[in-house]
Amino acid sequence: MPSAKPLRLASVNVNGVRAAFRKGMGEWLAARDVDILALQEVRAATEDLQGLLGDDWDILHDPATAKGRAGVAIASRNRASIHRVDLGAADFDSAGRWLEADYEVGGRIVTVVSAYVHSGVVDTPKQVEKYTFLDAMVERMPRLAAHSELAVIVGDLNVGHRTLDIKNWKGNVKRAGFLPEERAYFDRFVGAEGAPDYNAGAGLGWIDLGRRFAGEVDGPYTWWSQRGKAFDTDTGWRIDYQLATPALADAAVAYVIDRADSWDTRWSDHAPVVVDYAI
Repeated sequence: MPSAKPLRLASVNVNGVRAAFRKGMGEWLAARDVDILALQEVRAATEDLQGLLGDDWDILHDPATAKGRAGVAIASRNRASIHRVDLGAADFDSAGRWLEADYEVGGRIVTVVSAYVHSGVVDTPKQVEKYTFLDAMVERMPRLAAHSELAVIVGDLNVGHRTLDIKNWKGNVKRAGFLPEERAYFDRFVGAEGAPDYNAGAGLGWIDLGRRFAGEVDGPYTWWSQRGKAFDTDTGWRIDYQLATPALADAAVAYVIDRADSWDTRWSDHAPVVVDYAI
């Protein structure tokens, strides 16, 4: 008897969902047979999302406190059994940056988190906010794993973990996104480079599926600056992730970055990260 179709989970920072649809996101989505779609930097109202995606999708949306900024969403073919938006201390505003949802798949609960970590700016309050958010993730991730052995945090996490993750890493070691202090958080999440159990149960035990599938190679990148020829020369950053618990990581059977064919066919400065899970 043939096995059930794998669960296809796609995640992308859309850089404004209305603009993305004007540029061709709808055509991409129609062709990709996605079951769960996680979005970051939505920058729109829930009504906008519903109108763009249509009635076939059940939509959860956590808009940013500041209108027109950030915003995360999860759209699915089947309704979530529950969702949560709290992260960190009560006085920390994580609105528009962290959304958890539980889905029943094959009689099991799969927990999906759409996350959008602050980009940060060195030596400013924006960097302090970024560290506060990453601290909250460190606290939340063990609880997520305890809640469901099939859990995944997806999205734009705005940190390149290793030198493999940024094309021009030497020129970025003092910039937000590749600071040693930021990368140390990912050492906590999945283990440090060179550790014998790196990405195999180290740290908090989560698995970076991008690195597991790609191996020890440059990239593959998920974001390219809009400036100059960054996309054409593949001068990118790998800052969009699917971080899974070990049990869910073992169920991953395919990992793809949907890089556009050319600069002028892009509908976001980020590329979707698409993973199939045989659950």
